[in-house]
Amino acid sequence: MKETNLIIEGAPALRASSFSLPEAFRLYGVDPDDLKGLARVALSKGGDYADFYFEYSTSDDLMLRDGEVSSVGSHADFGVGVRVLSGEMTGYAYSEKTDIPSITAAAQMAASIAQQPKEAVVAEQAVVLESAQNRYPVVRTWDDYPVLLQKEFLKALDEEVRQQDERVLKVVARLAHSCSKIFFYNSEGVMHTDERPMASLSLTCIMKQGTRVENFSASRSFRCGSELLTEELRHELAREVVSCCARMMEAEQPTGGVMPVVMGAGGSGILLHEAMGHAFEADFNRKGTSVFSDKMGKRICPEGITVVDDATLVSNRGSLNFDDEGTPGQRTVMVDNGILTSYLHDRISAKYYGVAPTGNGRRESFRYMPVPRMRATYMESGRVAEADLIRDIKKGIYVDHFSNGQVQIGVGDFTFYVKSGYMIENGQLTRPIKDTNIIGNGPRVLSDILGVADNLKIDNGTWTCGKEQYCAVSCGMPSVLIRQLNVGGSL
Repeated sequence: MKETNLIIEGAPALRASSFSLPEAFRLYGVDPDDLKGLARVALSKGGDYADFYFEYSTSDDLMLRDGEVSSVGSHADFGVGVRVLSGEMTGYAYSEKTDIPSITAAAQMAASIAQQPKEAVVAEQAVVLESAQNRYPVVRTWDDYPVLLQKEFLKALDEEVRQQDERVLKVVARLAHSCSKIFFYNSEGVMHTDERPMASLSLTCIMKQGTRVENFSASRSFRCGSELLTEELRHELAREVVSCCARMMEAEQPTGGVMPVVMGAGGSGILLHEAMGHAFEADFNRKGTSVFSDKMGKRICPEGITVVDDATLVSNRGSLNFDDEGTPGQRTVMVDNGILTSYLHDRISAKYYGVAPTGNGRRESFRYMPVPRMRATYMESGRVAEADLIRDIKKGIYVDHFSNGQVQIGVGDFTFYVKSGYMIENGQLTRPIKDTNIIGNGPRVLSDILGVADNLKIDNGTWTCGKEQYCAVSCGMPSVLIRQLNVGGSL
């Protein structure tokens, strides 16, 4: 798998996270003795475990419309979430203040989930976790690239898109960047800090030709600093939205029916994420609502197929040094050579199954308790060329961009809206297509994979997963041939 390299020539040395433990104590106004006392309060009614998740997040965004940056926004969020576990039950409360009385009140609220008071067990000695590798080093901070330069970058992007095709009617661009300073502590004495950057650039092109209007959007998002903004990225995004939007002008809806489908490398990973990945999350399996609940250790797809959820890709949007329960980020193989080998676990599900957490306990912010969530989910490359997947198909479709979809996680039934692709006719990509649906079942799709190409691509778009709360993720796939799917188009 090829990882995106964000290092720019002439840049200063990589900056590791500068958010130290002493800085965390100063920022949140606590010290080790305070934390032990707060943990005792949280466990005062009989809880088995407690943790504290401190967060200070800042974010900025700029929006360009009609050739001008028309809005600039800045936001800050600050607080602490307190979780108490008592058997299978969870108590949770949060405070937007981190003075001791406010945290104590939140701890008392979370403690009330337990109703059998016992002596609180709180570690006397702290275990400070250090990341073996900072997976999101910053080359250049946003202080080194002020707002006026950011505005000029967006305006140059707008001009470049308009210069490429006279049919361009409108350009919309958005630049967003943020940084979260996380401090975690639990009643077992484990604590760590983490500084998580994020930078995203989104671009939409709208074209008009006669009475026909089409649009296309593209984006890039990484855990990085202002090194995101390069001329290379500007050229790449401008070319992508213009060429794809121009293709949409020639595209038509395909004829519907049941037919072979080749999922293009990259963005097709969203189907893997939605229709299959969620069904591997351990909370759904623990509750028996996933179709894979009784499939551990069994073959669920052909040999040669490996599906991974990964927190270790450098600068990837879904990567983590630690998850939101203090578990180090790691690479988790869910399907190994066709065999289901692991669910995605948080602390609760790992205890239930008697396994180690996989680092998938994630939350949107301190206002939410962690639950099993994906990070960067992808299928590993196969051994054939993409052209070999297409060569023997008499009639089918090749899909490369999606705009939305619906999934029933329990059974895996899905409908995805295909933004663009091509007809496959007699082994060749022919007419461009658009605006159709593919309908199927995730587990059945896994078992119906006939071939996997050698071209794995991680899609570095602004993917965000919504599962009662929102988390940044990424996805990817090599090109994959599926025996058949129901294609909804014109009749």
